[in-house]
This record gives sequence, structure tokens and C-alpha cells, in this order.
Amino acid sequence: MPTLRDIGLTSFRNYPRRDFSFPARISAICGPNGTGKTNLLDAIHYLSFTKSYFTRPDTASVGHGGSGFRIQGQWSKGLQDIETVCILRETGRKEFWVDGEPLNRFSEHIGHLPAVFIAPDDIALVNGPPEERRRFIDTVLSQVDSDYLQTLIRYNRILQQRNSYLKDLARDPGHSSSLLDVYDEQLSREGTRIHGLRKSFLQDFIPRVLDLCRRISGSEEALEVAYSSQLDEAPMLERLLEGRKLDMVMQRTRTGVHRDELELCLDGRPLRQTASQGQRKSLLFALKLAEYEYIRQEKGFPPLLLLDDIFEKLDGYRMQNLLTWVCRDSPGQVFLTDTHPERVEAVLGQAGIEFDLLLI
Repeated sequence: MPTLRDIGLTSFRNYPRRDFSFPARISAICGPNGTGKTNLLDAIHYLSFTKSYFTRPDTASVGHGGSGFRIQGQWSKGLQDIETVCILRETGRKEFWVDGEPLNRFSEHIGHLPAVFIAPDDIALVNGPPEERRRFIDTVLSQVDSDYLQTLIRYNRILQQRNSYLKDLARDPGHSSSLLDVYDEQLSREGTRIHGLRKSFLQDFIPRVLDLCRRISGSEEALEVAYSSQLDEAPMLERLLEGRKLDMVMQRTRTGVHRDELELCLDGRPLRQTASQGQRKSLLFALKLAEYEYIRQEKGFPPLLLLDDIFEKLDGYRMQNLLTWVCRDSPGQVFLTDTHPERVEAVLGQAGIEFDLLLI
């Protein structure tokens, strides 16, 4: 089970130079707004995913007056010590090193030090557009299945090439469209595999989400979660061929797994139209904790859990259920932030949870 012992930040966000140690399994990071609690969690996310949870490009994470940044972490994984270093150079080049060896492809690192992040803005996973939920599915699967991640990378690259070619055809109608046959075959092959893996994953994952939602909210609700894909109706290659003329007019690919949706309904209606704030938050946390449990099951050890400002987002009952489950009944390392240390002490103390308090 990987645990983060120490982290060093140089010119990262609001930290010119700062070191932190995490001696306990549960770390409560407390301080007023604007002191860098969320930035510290995001630095940990960098060491797990090689990128920020919040911002693009990486230059947005450079501290004021700086020209780059450095994040260095010391980990324990069983009897093994691991050092990870993420560097953004003055040139804008990003490097990632593991035990002194540079990674040629950042995607090789995904899943080795898995993590689950829960932040206030994550409510977009429930309220937002379909791409938020597709990204969530991809994040979960990519941490446990490197083949899925590489297939997804290939699919997105081919999709980009096909869309660029469609724009070229619109600019020059006399240009041959024969290359579309190649793109369609390649895109269909990768898309069909992604569809099958997503469908198999969600058959087990959705019931887990519904069960967790009931446990967090403490009530039975008529909640429905369903996977919807164009590939459920017909093979992707067939659909691409049928829609080719309109694709050429629209200059974009309208068919494929990049249009998949995870449909959320309550009482037979879209959840965003009918659910209360409490119900939406319960579902959000259920989705994230199902991610945590799935990764734990598939990897054989729990991922890091990063909880940002959750005390402000859940009522007392839901909060107690959540923290009891993730901090007391689960064995993984947890980082949580709050503005009020006395509130953290009261809530965790009531649940009998030991923790280290870090004031910043």
C-alpha cells in the first residue's frame, strides 16, 4: 500500500519553498482560506497523475515571480521506498522522475500511486455535461488498466486526426476522402474496445454507487444510474459510414464513445432537474467512494484519498457516515482540509479516529 511520507514544494502556487511530513495515516490540514490547503492537495495529485487536478496549462501552477516549479515526494510502498519528482522547467518542458529515472511517457506512471480527489467543484460530475462523467469513468479505469489508458490515448489521437481531415475536406471539396476509410476502421477498432471495457466495468460499478448513496444519505431513494452509448444500437464502423456525409458537412465526428453518457435520474426524471442539494452531494460522494473501493479491489491496496473542504459541503449526518467509512473502516491514507481545526477535532474525535493535525 503506497503512503506519502514527505513532500517538498518549490515555487509551486503560493509556496516559494515548503516541506511537509505526514506521520499519520489521517492528515487533517487546517488553516484560513487562501493559505494553500488546496494547493498542497493538488501537489500530491501531481505526484500521482503527473498533472494538476484543477488547472491547465501547468504554467498556471507556477508560483508568483517564478519561472517553473518542483514537487518532490518520498513514498513507502510495502518495504520499498519510492521518490517521485515533478519539474516544470523555465522552457515550459515538464519532466517526471521516479527513483532518479525520467519517464519517457507520463502515462506509464498512471495507476502506480493511485489517488481519489474529492473537491467542492466536483458537483459538476452530477450537474454538469456528459464529458464530466466520461472523464470520471476514464480516470477510474485508467488507474487500474494500463491497456485501457493506452487504447483511450490512441482513440483520442485518431479522433483528432479524423476531425482535422474533415476540416481539410471542407476547405477543399475536390480532395479525395479515401483516407476516411482508414480513420474509420482505426477509430472503430479502438472505440469498440473502449465501449466493451466501459460496459463491463459499469455493470459492477453502478450497483456499488447506488449502495453507497443509500449508506451516505441513510435513506432509500428512487435513484437510477445507466450507461448510454451509441454503440449499444449498432457497430461503430457501421454508424460512422452512415453518418459520414453529415460529418463532412459538420466537420466533426458525431459518432463514437466520445459521445457516451452516464445518465443520472431520480424518480424517472433527470437528476439535475429534481434532486435536492443533499441528494446531489450524496451521489457525488457515492461516485467518488465507489471509485475508491473499485481501485482498492482491483489493485489490492487502497488509493490515497484527498478530501478538500468537505466539511462545508455535507450536513452532519452525511459527514459522520462518510468520515466513519473512509477514515475508520478503510485502511488507506487520507488527507483532508478544513478552515476550522476545532471542527475537525470534534468530528473525528467523536468517531474515534486518530489523526495528525497540520496547521498552515
